[in-house]
Amino acid sequence: MAKIAVLGYGTVGSGVVEVLDTNKESIKKRAGKEIEVKSVLDLRDFPGDPIQEKIVHNIDDIINDPEIEVVVEVMGGIEPAFTFVKRALEAGKSVCTSNKALVAEHGPELLEMAKQRSLNFMFEASVGGGIPIIRPLNQSLTADEITKITGILNGTTNYILTKMDREGSSYEDTLKEAQELGYAERNPEADVEGYDACRKIAILTSLAYGSTVKFEEIRTEGISRITAADFKYAEKLGFVVKLLATSCKKDDKVYAITAPFMINSSHPLYNVNDVLNGIYIHGNVIGNVMFFGAGAGKLPTASAVVADIVDCVKHKGKNVMTVWSAKKLELGDADDEIRRFFVRVKGEPSDLAAVESAFGKVEPVTVEGINGEFGFVTEAMPEREFAQAAEKIDMIYRIRIDDTTI
Repeated sequence: MAKIAVLGYGTVGSGVVEVLDTNKESIKKRAGKEIEVKSVLDLRDFPGDPIQEKIVHNIDDIINDPEIEVVVEVMGGIEPAFTFVKRALEAGKSVCTSNKALVAEHGPELLEMAKQRSLNFMFEASVGGGIPIIRPLNQSLTADEITKITGILNGTTNYILTKMDREGSSYEDTLKEAQELGYAERNPEADVEGYDACRKIAILTSLAYGSTVKFEEIRTEGISRITAADFKYAEKLGFVVKLLATSCKKDDKVYAITAPFMINSSHPLYNVNDVLNGIYIHGNVIGNVMFFGAGAGKLPTASAVVADIVDCVKHKGKNVMTVWSAKKLELGDADDEIRRFFVRVKGEPSDLAAVESAFGKVEPVTVEGINGEFGFVTEAMPEREFAQAAEKIDMIYRIRIDDTTI
């Protein structure tokens, strides 16, 4: 029997316990032995819950327990999670986590600690929730050179944008509804400003290219400035608006960005709606690969964590190598990236001459009922040139366009 400990009995932690109980027999077959939760660390007590008899309030009770082989960190945040994970590895215990903040900040260091001790540090659930993506990048796609990763990596923002698109509602009203339904936090900043998705693309890019991408260096924009008018223009153009986190390799340079994009029906992520996530990968040999499913939620995320637990138990005493060096990957200048842009400006379509004086030839677009402004789509141009041209007009807002096709 393999005994484990769970740090945090919140949504994901309770889900891990539930999945291990519900699928006990099938998990036993896959792991080669029964897996038992011996201890659960939490500041709270849970009277009436069978887990109460396993609740401990001191991390030392877990670190100093020689029977515990695997520690599951599902607390979230950097501290005390980082300290607890380091102590677990130092005590000879493998670690599984769903904590993308921890992985983005300290992934290489913790992987190296595990490797030196013939342990494992696994984090499948840190990106994409229940969608298997870390393992494919680390194992199944190792014969390929990855040239592009693009994902809808945050269910909260995808729900908000889908709802605004379908119902024409405002960002503020849709966010409030998402909070009431539990899809958005009381403080939604990490989601709606793109920080959550940014950390996830940093992790995926680091794994794809083997060196560390600092998430702070990725150009990041959220969805809080998107309005119902943007969706009306998008519909006229045959587009939808999605928050995409993307990285690509061009001329031996890696570029990354997290921002709202307009995409059309031929884009692989066009039909990824509501709280679902989708991840599109292009390899130079395999071509296009899509991963799609529940990117968050109690049981999908817990399922990915349990898969890591099974791997840790199966490979006890053996490190499953993950190629992710602490060496920093220098990203290419985001201003060099070339793409089309959708732009809204104040004025009337008759003012198009001033726009084309700044941008060159553009495709104008007007929407019935939207007055005092018009929109247009630019030709492909570097971000730097767009910024210079935008200074010459009375711009309301702009959204990048991703012209990727299936």
